[in-house]
Amino acid sequence: MADELLMNCCTPAIVEYDGTSDPMEHLSRFENVALLHRYTDGIKCRVFGTTFARVAQQWFNQLPAGAIGSFQEFRFLFLHQFASSRKLRKTELSLFAVQQKIMSL
Repeated sequence: MADELLMNCCTPAIVEYDGTSDPMEHLSRFENVALLHRYTDGIKCRVFGTTFARVAQQWFNQLPAGAIGSFQEFRFLFLHQFASSRKLRKTELSLFAVQQKIMSL
């Protein structure tokens, strides 16, 4: 990642990711900003870490040096780490999981 940060490159104006919301939504917002500003792969790797807070920041800080070789790798690690926070879309099949509580009279 020999890319140098551009002088006008700054932290994207998106809500910080703290590990409690959908990681795909955060990643999508970041990738839209990266596309708009034409970030290179290396710059995406450096800037994406600045969009974290709390638990996500702790996770990022504990990654060993050299753990991220590309943004694709970073993306995979991030989504894998916070997979349990993903929003699941409700489908027709999810209706089969609905149960009525039994109420005593």
